[in-house]
Amino acid sequence: MKEKIQELAEMIYATQKPRPDNVVPVAWKVFDATEIQYAIEAISDCHWTEWRFNAEFEKKLWEYLWIKYVVTTNSGSSANLLAFTALTAHELKDRRIQKGNEVITVAAGFPTTVNPIIQNWAVPVFVDIELETCEIDIEEIKKALSPKTKAIMIAHTLWNAFNVKAIREICDEHKLWLVEDNCDALGTKYNWEFTGTFWDISTVSFYPAHHITMWEGWVVMTNNVLLKKIIKSFRDWWRDCWCATGEDNSCNNRFGWQLGNLPKWFDHKYIYSRIWYNLKITDMQAAIGVAQLDKLEDYIALRKKNFQYYYDNFSKLGYDEYFHLPKSYPEVDASWFGFWLTLKPNQKFTREDMVMFLNENKIGTRLLFAWNYLKQPGFINYVEDYRVVWDLKNTDYIMENTFWIWIYQWITVANMDYVISKFKEFLDAR
Repeated sequence: MKEKIQELAEMIYATQKPRPDNVVPVAWKVFDATEIQYAIEAISDCHWTEWRFNAEFEKKLWEYLWIKYVVTTNSGSSANLLAFTALTAHELKDRRIQKGNEVITVAAGFPTTVNPIIQNWAVPVFVDIELETCEIDIEEIKKALSPKTKAIMIAHTLWNAFNVKAIREICDEHKLWLVEDNCDALGTKYNWEFTGTFWDISTVSFYPAHHITMWEGWVVMTNNVLLKKIIKSFRDWWRDCWCATGEDNSCNNRFGWQLGNLPKWFDHKYIYSRIWYNLKITDMQAAIGVAQLDKLEDYIALRKKNFQYYYDNFSKLGYDEYFHLPKSYPEVDASWFGFWLTLKPNQKFTREDMVMFLNENKIGTRLLFAWNYLKQPGFINYVEDYRVVWDLKNTDYIMENTFWIWIYQWITVANMDYVISKFKEFLDAR
């Protein structure tokens, strides 16, 4: 049976067509026949909800990152919502985040990092970023602190890393939760330790555009056993029971609980202690993730190599005259997600001129997420309770002058040479 599945997977993979060197899409899922084979195996197991592949994926990831608890979930929105909402749980007593508490974050980021703060009736406090690193400004964090501050929730930018040491010190001094959105930074290290491990809770993305994929899917991670229990409860229909799928009576007291106003001996599997939803993944998604994890180190190396190729060539050609090139802190070994460029002042062209030219030549580009989130229609129409520290001048500058190109692992030297040639053609014409 397994041999037939493998043969079928190889036949399906053989239908994938290579792309020409003069087409550089903004993203592409990178895989081979193994992902297809594992997904078919998961289907043939006939469990389909989280099962053996999910257990293997969680185990492999915590072994890679040296994290105690890994909980899969169906999307990045769900992961960040689970991570933040866990901090509102009654079990956390005086440290729980409540309505009206403040949470420091940035406007220069993806909405799913900010939205959980708003959805839990906390108050987002927006601070500015640094122009060259695109990471949160530490001095602005210090200005943002107030007696209402309970947490910091921010993301690493494009597989770079924020100043982990300084932020961790601020959190420890003021007893703040740190929620680390590691969406774009799997494989990045700060002082030789992986990002995603400096937090109370962190999240990682496996959307197709990211380092590795499992169709849609994320994880929520923590070293705190109480937070893990809370996260799983919120993820699994808000139930009080912590049995894994297909298990019964892990607590050895299934019919011995008496909670709320329920009758004595009520089945613990049907006691619900929170208001929430079902946010689990399928085992087919996890199967793809297992195959991808085996390639993670190779993918990281390829992305670093591609980043360096662009950086060396842009520097050699003198393009730092036109752009701020990507920069990270000395402590950071970045596993880059993209190669971003910020136009310097007083150029004879705009970002839109550059982006439109590249897209006309089949070179995909992206802006840096939602910059500035406060100016997005959704925020303007729905959010009333928030605070801004001083101004967001760098955020606004990047909103108007920054874009990025892709460096994912299937890009070839020919692809990159084509991109570089188009930059040269555009800039020489100016």
